[in-house]
Formats: sequence, C-alpha cells, structure tokens
Amino acid sequence: MKKKLHSFHIPVMGIGYTIDSPIRVAHLGISSVISTVDDILVERLRKVYSKKFDLGFDEISNKVDDFRAKRFTAYLDMMQDIASTKFENLKQSFQDKATGELDKLMKILPDTSNVKEGFNKLVEKAPTKDEVYNWLDKNLTMGDIDINIMTKVDRDVYRSGEKLPVEYNDAHAALRGFANSKLNASVVLSAGMNPRLYAYLEKLDQFFPTEKLELEKRIILKVSDYRSALIQGKYLAKRGIWISEYRIESGLNCGGHAFASDGTLIGPIMEEFNKNRDSLVEEIHGLYVVALEQKGKNIPTKPFGIEVTAQGGVGTSKEHNFLMDHYKVDSVGWGTPFLLVPEAISIDGETLNKLSDAKEDDLYLSDISPLGVPFNSLRGNTKDQEKEDRIAAGKPGSPCPKHFVDLNTEFGDKAICVASRNYQTKKIAQLNEQDLSALEYKKAHDKITVKSCICVGLSTGTLKEFNLDHKIEGDGVSVCPGPNMAYYEKERTLVEMAGHINGKTNIMTREDRPNMFVKELRLYIDYFKNQLEDLTETSEKKEVMTLKKMQKNMNKGLEYYSTLLESLKDSTFDAKNKMVTDFEDLKQELNEIVVQLPVAELV
Repeated sequence: MKKKLHSFHIPVMGIGYTIDSPIRVAHLGISSVISTVDDILVERLRKVYSKKFDLGFDEISNKVDDFRAKRFTAYLDMMQDIASTKFENLKQSFQDKATGELDKLMKILPDTSNVKEGFNKLVEKAPTKDEVYNWLDKNLTMGDIDINIMTKVDRDVYRSGEKLPVEYNDAHAALRGFANSKLNASVVLSAGMNPRLYAYLEKLDQFFPTEKLELEKRIILKVSDYRSALIQGKYLAKRGIWISEYRIESGLNCGGHAFASDGTLIGPIMEEFNKNRDSLVEEIHGLYVVALEQKGKNIPTKPFGIEVTAQGGVGTSKEHNFLMDHYKVDSVGWGTPFLLVPEAISIDGETLNKLSDAKEDDLYLSDISPLGVPFNSLRGNTKDQEKEDRIAAGKPGSPCPKHFVDLNTEFGDKAICVASRNYQTKKIAQLNEQDLSALEYKKAHDKITVKSCICVGLSTGTLKEFNLDHKIEGDGVSVCPGPNMAYYEKERTLVEMAGHINGKTNIMTREDRPNMFVKELRLYIDYFKNQLEDLTETSEKKEVMTLKKMQKNMNKGLEYYSTLLESLKDSTFDAKNKMVTDFEDLKQELNEIVVQLPVAELV
C-alpha cells in the first residue's frame, strides 16, 4: 500500500459541509469524510455532479425498495469515478498550465515530503511527459473517501404505516450502501455503541478479509478514551470485525456535537494509546482470529495493525507536528479551519462571512441539538433566527420536513423529533397543565423550544451554494464550528490552509490564541461549572460523585501536562512559558471551585 501524501485529513463536518469534499480534494491526496444522514441531499447532488461531469443519471425515487442504501451506493460510486478521473488527469497534466492541479498538489505538500523532493529532482533531469506520468503513477495516492455514521441516528423506517425490519433503519441502510459501493475505504462509527448496528456488521461480507487477506471495507472508531476503545475493539473482534483505526477526538475542543469525557484530557488519552498500541493489537488480534475461524472466514497470517489519529482544536503547525512526533499519531484532523476554505468544503457565502467575523463570544456550546448532546454552534446563525421567529409568532418547533432525528417515543410508539412542531406543541400543552411559577414555566418552556432542526439546517448551506431549491427546507442555515474558529479570519485558499498546516505560512493574525491543550482544559472547567450550577438539593449522590471524578481527572491531566512541559524544549510550542502560567492559573481556578462545592458534605 502506498503511503499517504499528507499528514492531515478533513473530518466530517455537519451534514452538507463535507458532503462533496472527496470530489474537491481526493485527487490531491487529501482524505475526507462525508456524512450519511441525508440521502435526499446526496441524491440531489448526484444529479448535479452527473450533469457536470457528463455521467448518466437514473433517479432513485423513494418508491424503490431499499432506496436509502441504493442512493448512498450510487453517490459513493459516482464520487469514486469522478475523483479517479480527476486523479488520472492530474497525473497526465505535466506541462499543462490550463489546469494547474499538479502544481497545486506540489504547493500543498510539505517541503519535507519525499514525494515533493523526488518530483523536483525528476524535473531537473528534463524528463519526457511519459517519464513524469510513470513516476507520478508510482508515487502518488488519492485521498480516502470515507463516510461517517452517527450510530445513534438510526431511525426506524415505516412504509404504508408498517414498520420495516431493522435492516432498513437509517444507520443500517447507510452502512449497507457503503458496503455495496466500489470504494476501498472506511466507515467512521461515531457517537457511541449501537449493539444492533454492530451486530449487523457481521452480516456484511465486505468487512471480512478478502482472499488476498486484505480489508477493502474498514472500520474507523471515533473514541474519547482508551478504555472504551479497548471495550469496543474487543466487542467487534469477537464478531470477526477488525477496527483499522482509532480516531481520538477532544470531547469539547471540536466542532459539532461535543461528547464530553469524564474530565480526561486529550494529552493523557493519546499518551495511553501510544504506550499500549502494540498490546492493543495483540490482545484484539487473538479474539479476532478465533472469531474468523468459527465463521469460516479468511484468516490473516499476521495482525492487520491499527492506526491512531487525533482531532479537535489543533490550530498551528507546531501543535500538529507535536501530535505526530510525540504521540506517533498517523494523521491529524483539521476541521473547523476548513470551513473557511470553499475549495475543500460546501458552504454558502453568507455563512462563510458569519464564520469569518466570529469571535469567542459568538461560539458557544448549545443545547439546540435534538439528540440531547451539547452542540457547538454560532450565535446568530440563520436557523436559530428562524426558530426564534417561530417562537415569537406562537408557533414553536420546526415543520420537520425530513424526519431524520425521529427518535423520541414519549407520545407514542412511532418516534418523532423533539425539535418538531408536533413534539413541542404536545410538550407545551403538558407544561400548561402544571401549576408552575412564571420563572419555572419560562425555564421549562425554554428547555423545550431551544431545540433546533439541525438535520435540515446543516445541509441548507449546500443547497444554497449549488442554487438548488430549498423552499421545503427554508432559508435557515445551522453551522457547527469548534472554538478554534475565533482565531481565523476571512476566506482562504486550499494552498494557504495547507501552508498553514505545514508551517510554511501563518494565516492567524491574532497572537492571543491559547495552546490546544490549554483551551481544552478551559472548556472543561467551564463545562464543569455549568454542571455544578445544575445541582440542586434534590440531586442524587451519583451526580456529585460524577463531578468529583471529573475534577479528579482534570487535576490528573494538569499533573501530566506539568511533567510534559518540563521535559520539552522551549521551541516545541510557541510561548511555552505562557502555557505553564496558563495551566497554573487553571489549576488554581479548578481547586477554588472544588472548595466552593455546595454539596461537598454529601461525599
């Protein structure tokens, strides 16, 4: 297998923002991840791109059996075809100044790249076009076209009022669509375990070793700690499924949904993975082989090995290189900054401008997600404005045109979305029957109506960019930047962003950005404070113990970073002394909060 050209990848962002990123960047060797929430969106984009690249298009209507899976298969196959064609054209484009794609590739490669060095030496010899093509064909690789499945977004599906078998559930269908595609790629499983979905993997032969003892369809597991990674790795290995990559994501210093850990910070998590990688492979391989034998599957002669990658809050080349060098991660995910790079992602101009102007106070951890998970959002986004207008008009809740998050069964066996008008109307009617004070009523009412229809809002920007009709969806756009967005300004080219990642240039004009490790701890302390505020006299002891554990783990993280910084040269990070001071200040703040815990006597 050829080595990847870049040490960074573009994670999934929202529903629409990276939905066509592979078409934009895969031929340049950049790996990216697309969402598989919205099959309606991918079908519409398949039509757009089929016309643009003169491909055949046969619509897959919702009357076709298994239409959701078939839509994803068709879309992924189309992306593979387009990306492969663009990659082939790039290899043949030497001396063709019209496209400039080969020149762009060389510009976005780091100066330390062996491929870039080898290419420059080749050009010095005045090679023929065929010699250049053969060299490029041997040394270049396309970026991966991976998909993301939020395992909990697995809505039951009905037809003619009858619930279909579980295989037709949304996440199951998306997984099947990927399995049936021509991609040699990975599915990123995020948002925790879904035992039904994990069991379904066993039924898909595409995830087992081929006769050549290779994995053509692979699993990437997004994790927030080593223990859960080991548990899930063993769980799947016992079913004959190998996890090829563990993708560590900072719980709070990331975009989109924020799956806060128990206060364990990303540095110690990566340290644990780095120390235990070999033993992780060995332990899981033993279980994996036994399962394959029992199933009569092809058995690899040696462990497939695993990759460990990281993402969430990375903002400078020094931070990027430190993760690569110190923790030996195989790739670093850069998400939020790419929201300012329309060459790489799909975004409308208005939203891009709002992001360009965003400062720290504009970026916040919200309760707007119907999934009930904290969600990083942008104040003043047009979807929230649309929501507030409905509330002011006495019609809270979304019309819910797509129903992808119909997961709540509080009002019947058939689930509905908590951001929908249907749900909120019923919930407010319940509220009106209670004898609450004005303050209690407002608090309860706000908790209901805060939910926003992000499954529509996170794709509307894509519809706008392509000038596609969005009357049903409305004009409102949701966006999911991480806190890092505050330190970037204005639209950037792909060459500029890659140059920033590789250390050739610096596109951040502000000098007050804290180190990613400092920022993550700051976010966890703020989250910790908010959790404390939610405690009441009736809170259970378990809630208090959970917060105590979080405080303990944050202090462990502080001790780890203190030891780490003592061992590093001053040049490892910008303003190392400032990091030391920042951590000391945060430690003092954390300890003061613990002293002031109003429920300390319960422990």
